[in-house]
Amino acid sequence: MNKKERAFFIKKELEKLYKNPKPPLNFSNPFTLLIAVLLSAQCTDERVNIVTKELFKVANTPKKMYALGIKKIHEYIKTCGLAPKKSRAIYETSKILIERFNSRVPKTIEELITLPGVGHKTASVVVNQAFGHPAFAVDTHIHRLAQRWKLSNGKSVEQTEKDLKKLFPEESWGDLHLQIIFYGREFCLARKCYGLECHICTSLFPKRRSKVITKKP
Repeated sequence: MNKKERAFFIKKELEKLYKNPKPPLNFSNPFTLLIAVLLSAQCTDERVNIVTKELFKVANTPKKMYALGIKKIHEYIKTCGLAPKKSRAIYETSKILIERFNSRVPKTIEELITLPGVGHKTASVVVNQAFGHPAFAVDTHIHRLAQRWKLSNGKSVEQTEKDLKKLFPEESWGDLHLQIIFYGREFCLARKCYGLECHICTSLFPKRRSKVITKKP
């Protein structure tokens, strides 16, 4: 198979496994999505959902979050990784949203990445899942599988994103972001498979015998 054929096969197989995938983070509006994604760095989705269940009861808007203050925010999110840093980022982001964006989450990646703690991946998730804009957020799972499936060389997350966007139709980017993550967590884990065991890897590369050592983002 060439690269285009591999991409078609992967998309077809992922759609069988995860039809109409739903975001794993719980949110009720663009702001709560932004905060949930910000919290998910170095923290499991399950833990984030536990934390935000209580946090969003009292602060589901920038004004309410800002009113809590850094210390109170930290009390709610202290079981998440990097909690002190995230507490400050959430507080400062809320303040900026109030002062510069009329308490609304901006709809462009360019504006979102100006917020504290918000990188390109977080911004991509928000514009896609909150506003339906085409974006292909690349996390560690996607970066790893793109290499195992020879869709990208792993040079950088930015390069992986560019390569995947060329291979897959724009309207599928949002679903594929979730589908590849789910597959990477369930079947093609970081310390398992190594390109040799899961269904997609063995189907694409039946003659592969050596482990694929992936480059980390």
